[in-house]
Amino acid sequence: MKTTTKSTRIVSLVLTVVMLFSVICVAGTVSAGAATDKVSLYSSSVLFSKYAIGHYEVFVQTKDNGSNQKVYIHYNYEKSYAWQDVEASYFTTLNDGSKIWKATFHSISGIYAIKFVSNGREYWDNNNGRDYNGSDKIGVAPVVSERLGYQYGASNYQINAVLQNYAYHKNVFVRYTTNGWNSYQDKALNYSQTNANGTETWTTYLNLTNMPAHGNFQYAICYQVNGREYWANNFGENYDEYYYIHR
Repeated sequence: MKTTTKSTRIVSLVLTVVMLFSVICVAGTVSAGAATDKVSLYSSSVLFSKYAIGHYEVFVQTKDNGSNQKVYIHYNYEKSYAWQDVEASYFTTLNDGSKIWKATFHSISGIYAIKFVSNGREYWDNNNGRDYNGSDKIGVAPVVSERLGYQYGASNYQINAVLQNYAYHKNVFVRYTTNGWNSYQDKALNYSQTNANGTETWTTYLNLTNMPAHGNFQYAICYQVNGREYWANNFGENYDEYYYIHR
């Protein structure tokens, strides 16, 4: 009887340790950046780059009704530096009720992840453990306009759209004005390439050499697929010449 009781106690102790270890592992996984649909990269771009330092603009989408919500970009300035946090600001609410947050930061490495805090709990989007970098121009957004740097005075202005490949058959065009929307024109974009993450880049060129006045150029991009229409229009504000030519 004594031997049986002792063996039972040993087995119970081992099971208890295993259970505790499992709980610790699960908790560690959550805090380390488990995948969740509560927070996602929406889109990002490099505003400008000088002396190898990039100025990044990141938009984050959250889907949660919790209180005390905060969003942070957890970024690495340079590989030998400690990681830092910069807090994002609430930007707008989309038609589906999800929230968009905006953050900017400077970095040489361009590597970052996203941390979302709601009701005291942390949720992460770290690109499935790979982290994000400057080449990640689109997250969950259907379509975005890609910043291409300074082109003011060029005979042809390049417009790039980066979009989700929802179906093979699709139509992409840019709607633009050179007179403050007194009139506008549409021009089709053409397929350029498939990116490493499966998204596509479409492109076209606009001849704006005869634009009547500086600052009158504005545009938005339309993506038509599967009977639906998605717009990249700077969250309703449209893109202007400042957005287009600065980096």
